[in-house]
This record gives sequence, C-alpha cells and structure tokens, in this order.
Amino acid sequence: MGMETRHVVWDWNGTLFDDNHAVLAAVNRVCRHYGSPEITIDRWRETFSRPLLQCYEGLLGRSLSDDDWAFIDVIFHEEYHAFVDACGLAEGVEALRERTSHTQSLLSMYHHDNLVPLITRHGIHDLFTRVDGLRAVGYGSKAEHLVRHLDAQGLDPAAVVLVGDVVDDAEAAEHAGTRVVLVTTGVTDRRRLEATGAPVADSIAGVLRYLDS
Repeated sequence: MGMETRHVVWDWNGTLFDDNHAVLAAVNRVCRHYGSPEITIDRWRETFSRPLLQCYEGLLGRSLSDDDWAFIDVIFHEEYHAFVDACGLAEGVEALRERTSHTQSLLSMYHHDNLVPLITRHGIHDLFTRVDGLRAVGYGSKAEHLVRHLDAQGLDPAAVVLVGDVVDDAEAAEHAGTRVVLVTTGVTDRRRLEATGAPVADSIAGVLRYLDS
C-alpha cells in the first residue's frame, strides 16, 4: 500500500452500518409517491450516484424542482428513520477494537445530529478519534468534507486510508490525497466500485486483511 497506514477513516452507512433495507424502504417510498415502480436493492446499487438530485431524476424519469427535492428529502428520512432502529452494525465491526497499529475516525454524509446518537447507541463511539456527520444544508460531495475531517485532526493524507461503499468515496480520497478501500456491502455494485481502480473488499474482515497486507 506504499506509505504505512497510520489512520483509517471509516464511512458509516453501508460500511460499518448495515442499513440497506432501511435505505431501500425510503427510496421505494419516493418511488411510490411519484408513481414509479418500486425497485430492488440490486437496482439501487446500479443506480446510486451523486449528485443525488440527478440520481433521483434518472430513477424517476423526470425533472425535479427545488420543491420536489426538498419534499424527497423529507419523506426519505421519515421512512429511513422508521426502519433505522432495526438496523445493526455490519459483520466484523467488533474487530476494530483490536486495531492497535493505527488510529480510526468516522466520516459520514448522514446528518451529524442523527449520526452521533446512533453510533453511541451501538456502543462504538469510543473507537474513533473524531466523528463527523453532515452539518451543512444539502449533500454535495464528500471530498471537501474529508479534507476538513483530516485537517481537524492534523493528519497527513498520505498516511490515511478511507474505507467506504460508493464511488464518491474513491473520488473524495483522490481529492484529499488519501488511499481508499471500497466495500461491496453498501449501495454500489462491485462492477462500478472496481471501475474506480481502488481495491475492493466484500466485508470488514476483507478490509482489515488488506490493511494488514
């Protein structure tokens, strides 16, 4: 992997948190509202991209106004939050407690005020030197979010590995100057993850093996 890994930045949704069924339920509520057929998780993995507005326009086959997008944001999160308590940590997360060769933090595009209580409830907040969720209005890209996260901790990007489940994570890593490992457990299919040129793992255990290699 080149320079020794001194710090790992973990993504949350779809990476450390197994919430695919909550995400799919929320997406399908949006589909129903706009009269589109419900989709499977495989279809969402093929469709998901950022910016999210264009992603939903492609999914729904229509242009979306600012009012549409504001409404989608509301109903998506209403449905997601109705299912989130039934979601659990991804298999293998407990192994993060055994990591002594590097420090760890968490960076998510999930709203910060929802993220911190959720991580605390699942008993893993103490694993991380810093937890950052989305504080700004809107979604955008993870790239600047990652730069701020690293700067706040005084980290050398060359010694950092970002772990995430979407193409946006690979793009953010390239922008920030970190390395990246992608996992197939979230909302992007393997074909599109591999097309980034980044290493791809099928589990947390696979990520940890890669970090140790």
